[in-house]
Amino acid sequence: MSKLVQIAQYVPTVENPEREQTLKQMLTWTGLVLLLYFTLTEIPLYAADAAQVEQAVQQLRTFQTLLGSNIGTIITLGIGPIVTASIVLQMMVGSELLPWNTDTEEGKQKFQAAQKLLAYTLTVVQAAGFTISGTFGNVAGDPILFAMLTGQITLGGWLVILLDDLIQKWGFGSGVGLFIAAGVSKGIFIQLFSPLTDAGSLYFRGGGDPQGALFTFLNTLAPEALLTIVSTVAVFAFVVYLQAMRVEIPLTFGNVRGFGQKWPLKFFYTSVMPVIFVSALIANIQIVGSLVAGQDGCAPILGCFSQGQAESGLALLVNPPQNFITSLVSGGFGSITEFQIFHVFFYLTIYTVGAAVFSIFWAKTTGQDSDAVAEQIQDTGMKVPGFRKDKRVIKKVLDRYIPPLVIVSGASVGFIAASADLIQAAGGGMGILLTVMILYRL
Repeated sequence: MSKLVQIAQYVPTVENPEREQTLKQMLTWTGLVLLLYFTLTEIPLYAADAAQVEQAVQQLRTFQTLLGSNIGTIITLGIGPIVTASIVLQMMVGSELLPWNTDTEEGKQKFQAAQKLLAYTLTVVQAAGFTISGTFGNVAGDPILFAMLTGQITLGGWLVILLDDLIQKWGFGSGVGLFIAAGVSKGIFIQLFSPLTDAGSLYFRGGGDPQGALFTFLNTLAPEALLTIVSTVAVFAFVVYLQAMRVEIPLTFGNVRGFGQKWPLKFFYTSVMPVIFVSALIANIQIVGSLVAGQDGCAPILGCFSQGQAESGLALLVNPPQNFITSLVSGGFGSITEFQIFHVFFYLTIYTVGAAVFSIFWAKTTGQDSDAVAEQIQDTGMKVPGFRKDKRVIKKVLDRYIPPLVIVSGASVGFIAASADLIQAAGGGMGILLTVMILYRL
């Protein structure tokens, strides 16, 4: 046994079940993990500056969705350390910086041990980075506050790692996908059905406006609240419909006559990755802009910022128009300004074109282009009916479908994500796309 595997035995882990779990047991463990996860999302960081936390939530909203985290609570990091550790090790193994053969049992043990150790280590590093940067308050010259905030975030990160381990061994699927879907689903439920006010009291007892769109509509009959409900249902239904669409290419086995198989190409060919890249790029534009802004709160080209929120410039244009759909529903086309129309078209274009471009790069770098898929089909022993077994023939057939599908897939997820944000669908476009695709894989 390697030293790496021996060291990994001393870090906290979850033991494998002694016998195969029944469906009821797996559902029970999955439910318990989700209950614990939701509990952790409600535990705020002690001694954190509330104003700084609110600003961080606004700036890191995209990353909060992607990482299944809740900024300002002890699970601020979410699945970040797990995903980062996996990506770093996969790159190192793929580039042969680490000469491990993950097809062998020994290679798998080394990879899993290294991933576990790196995830625990990155949790401490990322927690310290959040604290030092002043995300939750100024800790300069106050080592006790630094240690307190870092310790809470680290503890929450380690608990998420253990919950992910528990899901993989005792429950369904992976905690990584489950926590993202759970975080988005929780946000959707609150935005649609919560009768609580921002202060945490029932709106019909203590006064105030309810957070849920359903109760807002029943209380005020405001069409904007009904729009949120209808748009959320419509976007979910549309994404589920497109997720089930696929192109099937008929193939036959080269050595066996009369037997064939269809090779499916999903409509969402490159999944939701293109829109994730676009969202991450936009989030970084806002973060960089707020950091380089001068004393007047403005940065060249990027625009002006107030409390971390863009008020003008490029940073404003790449964020969804907040009042467009509300103004359109309540006041009609006469209440829409020329700038709002330009903002809408610019925002839709950035997401649609950007996601299409990233989709092309993602297909090439992940082995989803025509050449790589033709190689996969060739290795299975299948061929195109009516032609001899030749990779070039297979590639020529795939070229009719895959290149256009890559562009249409990327543009579609980008347009759906932007449109859902524009019409104020609960959970956001990217959140709905992620949730549907994750649930399909469970």
